[in-house]
Amino acid sequence: MNPKLYHVLGAKQFSRSELDELFAAAKGMEEVVRTGGNRSHQGAIMTTLFFEASTRTRLSFESAMSRLGGSVIGTENAAQFSSAIKGETLEDTIRIISGYSDVIVMRHTEIGAAKRAAAVADVPVINAGDGAGEHPTQALLDAYTIQKEIGQLDGVRIAMVGDLAYGRTVHSLSYILANYKDVQVFYISPENVRIPSYVKRYMDEKGIRYSESGDLNSVAGDIDVLYQTRIQKERFPSLEEYEKASGHFIVDAELMSLMPNKSIVLHPLPRAGEIADSVDNDPRAAYFRQARNGLYVRMALVDKALRGINR
Repeated sequence: MNPKLYHVLGAKQFSRSELDELFAAAKGMEEVVRTGGNRSHQGAIMTTLFFEASTRTRLSFESAMSRLGGSVIGTENAAQFSSAIKGETLEDTIRIISGYSDVIVMRHTEIGAAKRAAAVADVPVINAGDGAGEHPTQALLDAYTIQKEIGQLDGVRIAMVGDLAYGRTVHSLSYILANYKDVQVFYISPENVRIPSYVKRYMDEKGIRYSESGDLNSVAGDIDVLYQTRIQKERFPSLEEYEKASGHFIVDAELMSLMPNKSIVLHPLPRAGEIADSVDNDPRAAYFRQARNGLYVRMALVDKALRGINR
């Protein structure tokens, strides 16, 4: 792995000072978007290499590159429409694509795939999700949204709800929040999709308070953030295990009535019935604002990656 390249591989790589710098840059990108974008990276090329389906992540990265003056090549279904289907290794694919582009944004089905890619890449690699492992750029935009909406990240009380075993966004957001003081996390999930032990070990090492429960109502009145996630049917080993986990936690008007007036509801999206449509009109429903913030954070990340190779 080239240490001179700015890869984004996992949430643990970010220190608090780096997060402060990134969020300040993202705020600046809001103004860039408001004024029509810029041409700071004209001529630069991004490859989006997605082995899993995506809407928000892929399109926000592509929009980010366009608003910075660059262009995009790639595929939204690399598992079918790349040489991987012919048996080409991920490493060989990355070696080839490195010669065509200046930054690679990759989503893959396998945990650790982004690190494998970065080990052989000649350009920065940004992890856009690796199986049930991590989704660092989602966690960064989640934290940025909390800071904007609540006013700070220190002292935040957050309930992470739903699929915590396979929910890579929950893993990455936990790692990001571990940089802040007096954070309290309530992990709320069905029994068969509890937060993994390796995430809990990391939180223990960082001295972050957390608890595990299957009762969302009991903590709803004491949180600043409700971070709802989808039960990911595609990641379960069997339909039986999926059915054990599905349908337990629904954010509706009744649940919202328990939450503080200054709290917010986030969701990495897509949702699949776990947030009622009627909640969309509640000012505390911040998930669409959250998705919009993904553009600004990803613009800041792409800008930093490209500036690193152009020094």
